[in-house]
Amino acid sequence: MILTYQTRIASHPALDTYAERYGRVERSLFAAMQAGRLMNELKRDFLKRFGITARQFNAVRVALEGKIDSIKARRPDLIAQAQTRIKKAQKVIGKLRDPVKTHQKKRRIATMQARLAAMMADEEVGAVRLCFGSRKLFRAQFDLAANGYASLNNWRAAWQSSRSDQFFLLGSGDETAGNQTCQARLAENGTLELVLRMPDALGKSITLPGVRFAYGQAQIEAALRSSQTINATTKAGKAIGKRTGTAISYRFRRDRKGWRVFVSLDVPQAPTVSYAALGAIGVDLNADHLAVAEADRFGNLIDFARIDVPAYGKTPDQTKALIGDAAVAIAARAAAAHKPVVVEALDFAKKKAELEGASRRQARMLSSFAYGRTLAGIKAACARVGVEVIEVNPAYTSVIGAVNYAQAHGISVHLAAAFAIARRGLLTLL
Repeated sequence: MILTYQTRIASHPALDTYAERYGRVERSLFAAMQAGRLMNELKRDFLKRFGITARQFNAVRVALEGKIDSIKARRPDLIAQAQTRIKKAQKVIGKLRDPVKTHQKKRRIATMQARLAAMMADEEVGAVRLCFGSRKLFRAQFDLAANGYASLNNWRAAWQSSRSDQFFLLGSGDETAGNQTCQARLAENGTLELVLRMPDALGKSITLPGVRFAYGQAQIEAALRSSQTINATTKAGKAIGKRTGTAISYRFRRDRKGWRVFVSLDVPQAPTVSYAALGAIGVDLNADHLAVAEADRFGNLIDFARIDVPAYGKTPDQTKALIGDAAVAIAARAAAAHKPVVVEALDFAKKKAELEGASRRQARMLSSFAYGRTLAGIKAACARVGVEVIEVNPAYTSVIGAVNYAQAHGISVHLAAAFAIARRGLLTLL
């Protein structure tokens, strides 16, 4: 399984220079691709035009194609979600008695319908729209004072910085240390040194010393040790040395505090063993917490817990940390009990559509809580320790829990829902 580890690194002027060149290449490549130019022709042109290596061009291409594919894959769900929200908003209008609120809701519906029409038109012709630097920051230029900018030049500086704040380096198992452009090596003090090859037009290479990962250091070192040269034979029978090992990809990203590096590599997955004969642990995802209920093999409730995840008002990094800690706690509980984790196969589009008719407080909580990220975090944490994850139909689990288990066991409706989820997971394995 592919895992990604991150850490902060010391700033270096060359990182800003590399990111600026990478951003220019990425934006130019996207424009050329939209114009229908052939990739082989573009590669030859870009190597000369921007002074980059073939491997650096491939890294930009792979990352850009990933963004394009992501937009195309997600758009049908966004269209369906928009249609649901419009229908729900139209029903809400019929219940409003305040003329001002009715007018505001009608304006919102008109805006959503316009966005829906644009998405459907793009979907029909396969068009893709990308805003490098974020749409939010782009719109900030039209109201500088309200967005905290003293002048257009201040905004322009922030805009250029946002468009050049990261770069991706594609790894390969047949390259030294798993990557041709960035190679890590172990220093005597136990830290890593990253040797970054600059684009040909910007110089040779730089060394970033003292890099240490709080999580994943051992896995990265193991991947580096797997890089070796083996004896091989060509089709013509000629003996050659062939490089083999683990591909290691790097993404450098700048934020307000400086630079971070993300390292992605293929880590052997722990063997997953199903211990469903011992029971199951159900997890109910809520806007501000996770409800966890443990059942024995007969379906009896034997333990429960509430894990708070107060995502509202938190930064993205803080939310990720909260979700990560909660996922690790659930995986550890399941590993210790030798039981699988049972979760609902949630429809996230439906969850977002619910925002239209929700109260202001509920809407803020639902929009802050990353359901998809939480579910992915639980799956990843369980995979790392070999715990099986079972997804079940979410239909009526809350109702079943509230009616059958909440009062009988003296627990909250959310814990009761988690218990219903655990029991449904056990039933799927019978």
